[in-house]
Amino acid sequence: MELRHLRYFIAVAEEGSLLQAAERRLHTAQPSLSRQIRDLELEVGVKLLERKARGIELTAAGRLFLDHARLALMQIELGCEAARNTQRPHKSGFRLGFLPGQEVIWLSGALRILCEEAPDVEVTITTKSSPELANALMQREIDVALLRREMRTAGLDFKFLVKEPLVAILPSRHRLARHKTIRPEDICREDFISTARAAPVLKTVIEEYAAKAGIKLRQTYDAETLSGGMSLVASTGGFTLLPTYAQNALIPSVVARPLHGDVPTIDLVIGYNKANTSPLLKKFLLRANELATRESRVESSLGNVKDRNGRL
Repeated sequence: MELRHLRYFIAVAEEGSLLQAAERRLHTAQPSLSRQIRDLELEVGVKLLERKARGIELTAAGRLFLDHARLALMQIELGCEAARNTQRPHKSGFRLGFLPGQEVIWLSGALRILCEEAPDVEVTITTKSSPELANALMQREIDVALLRREMRTAGLDFKFLVKEPLVAILPSRHRLARHKTIRPEDICREDFISTARAAPVLKTVIEEYAAKAGIKLRQTYDAETLSGGMSLVASTGGFTLLPTYAQNALIPSVVARPLHGDVPTIDLVIGYNKANTSPLLKKFLLRANELATRESRVESSLGNVKDRNGRL
């Protein structure tokens, strides 16, 4: 049995006609095609096709054989493609991870560095929670990530990037939304939506802030994601505390307001696996300070615009 026998049989089965398969698909004479099909049936040992007045019809054996014939040809094509790929130049890849919403701020700068250092590199972008990013780094599923300084991260190292102030996220119609800043004594009377499941480092920062301010937060829900926390804020009338970058992902029914007084901050770091020997990773880490410098200029520019417009 040869591959052409399988191709001829599949063409006849799909066209439903020896004549149409010969003329449209195989560009051969019908008598020659008929001989090839008879040879295949002799090789298999059963009748695969039955001639009808309006073409051909597969036998029960033919229908079963058709599935296997298609699978066999697909495997052969995949094998040929894999073999050809060994002769093609290998294109290196680089995998970047971001907290949801952070890519809006940092992606363009990161891509600029990567393109300057390795113009032909294929960059893959993924967004996950900070614990998920840390796990992906430990599993070598990504090369570098912008995340929090997670605990119990064996084999990882972190490079400080920036400190992010926390802001209060409130329903847009909440009475405190009219305030320019939110005082600790105001929020302690409101229902607090925690995001501890998705952000354990943020949970610690918030607890330290509450202890320092001498308040006790009245937790009512614990959201599984930051976006889920915002949805709970909108639906329950409570509030949550998030890093400023979350303002890039606000839903229309909530607003962000800065905190009054000694504002808590959370570190954003660049994480990587110390066992990763990628030359491009080393170059990226050497230029990582450019990201923070560029972002500070952007923030300063945005701050000037906000001041002129009289809003956050």
